[in-house]
Amino acid sequence: MRASIVCGLLASALMVGCGVPVEQEEETNLSTQEAPFPDCNGMHDAIDFYSDATYTTLVGRRGCHCGLWSRWGTTSSYSVPNWDC
Repeated sequence: MRASIVCGLLASALMVGCGVPVEQEEETNLSTQEAPFPDCNGMHDAIDFYSDATYTTLVGRRGCHCGLWSRWGTTSSYSVPNWDC
């Protein structure tokens, strides 16, 4: 009886005390990562963003514009492709 109690306590201690520590993964901060610019050579697929439905005030652009990567301003739900080059 004493042997089974001792063995049970020993087994419990080994399960609790000998576990391998779990390493926590570091969170990736995407705002500090640098990514290469897309190769826009020979491409033209920019999108212009406007402030409202009148499409008179340009507020931003994203995409390949005249062979160069362009990303400035803000985006909005009022957008049109930019084919001027």
